Amino acid sequence: MTHRILILGGTTEARQLAGKLSARTDLAVTLSLAGRTENPVAQGVPTRVGGFGGGDGLATFLREARIDLLIDATHPYAAQISANAAEAAHETGVPIVALRRPGWLQTVGDRWTLVETVTDAVQVLGIAPRRAFLALGRQEVAAFEVAPQHHYLIRSVDPVDPKLAVPNATTYLLARGPFREADERALLESHGIDVVVSKNSGGEATYAKIAAARALGIEVVMIRRPVLPNVASAETVESLAAMVDHFLKPAAERGV
Repeated sequence: MTHRILILGGTTEARQLAGKLSARTDLAVTLSLAGRTENPVAQGVPTRVGGFGGGDGLATFLREARIDLLIDATHPYAAQISANAAEAAHETGVPIVALRRPGWLQTVGDRWTLVETVTDAVQVLGIAPRRAFLALGRQEVAAFEVAPQHHYLIRSVDPVDPKLAVPNATTYLLARGPFREADERALLESHGIDVVVSKNSGGEATYAKIAAARALGIEVVMIRRPVLPNVASAETVESLAAMVDHFLKPAAERGV
């Protein structure tokens, strides 16, 4: 018997998990991407690109595709998608498990200012001009237009379009992680950065900027993670892969 698994992806771990599970002959894995990245890395498994139309739309897809297990392996800040996934799983009775990488922990030498939202991060920068590295998604940097006195260094996988409407110079870099600490340190120094604005994404691919800021004594404005639905979860690809067989059992055997 072949079990159908839908992975909501967009992260490195989602791609790794899809590859690991697709090696099993008893599983048919489909990876879903929201489509926010113009040229995503090749996923190696059948891939669906685009939204579902909210929780109801995802529920319809789960029924029509006869999905046996839904895996939420989206970005830690994709709160709406995670909420839609939990809603759809509840509506259809399809088991759900989430892959949630641990967040970064503040350590000795870190100068973190914790905020709740991107809007709060803009306010924290203050009135005096600063040189800020915005380590955020390209959809989020527009919030900084209300603070045009700062110089912004913006790095993204895809071009920021439209560019920020600010009079001061803004530098745009196109790059995809992982990044090395030595390179991140050189980047911060060469641009005279005095503050980094970041989400607490967790993982190793983009942690180098946090380590580099620590080494240089640079402030990091860290946006806290959103509250996500309370569903079964695992922190690593390996641990979630080991849980799959349990969630493919009939509900009675899972104690549901």
